[in-house]
Amino acid sequence: MRFHQGRLIDHVHLVVRDLEASRRFYAAVLETLGIPVGGSGAGWFFADELFVSAAQPDSGQPNTDQPPTGRVHLAFQARDRAAVHRFYQAALAAGGRDNGAPGERSYHPGYYAAFVLDPDGNNIEAVHHCPSRRSADAVVVVPAE
Repeated sequence: MRFHQGRLIDHVHLVVRDLEASRRFYAAVLETLGIPVGGSGAGWFFADELFVSAAQPDSGQPNTDQPPTGRVHLAFQARDRAAVHRFYQAALAAGGRDNGAPGERSYHPGYYAAFVLDPDGNNIEAVHHCPSRRSADAVVVVPAE
């Protein structure tokens, strides 16, 4: 079995009710996965392919005239089972709610995951598929001049 990553999703955008609560939550859980918050501005922040903005009608910010995103299931890759546990503990400490403690799931052999609900009720997961070797840590994209 082989997994190919980085071919389908360019980015995910969540619109949230409380930007600071979401920033605390995502900064904490992503730190456990080695992904820093990459930047922020008035009414938004991003980390890698995740873009989060506040639901602030008439703010003049892009995409903030929408209601909060609801019922999203977003899964982050974890390098190992220990990272799944760190994710879960950080999520609960940062205001997340339990939606499935770390453990093996029956999706395929070796699927080890934890699930939490973020401050807006989205189902956020960290998953380690199984011990494996990667061809690269990440795909690096450099714009052509």
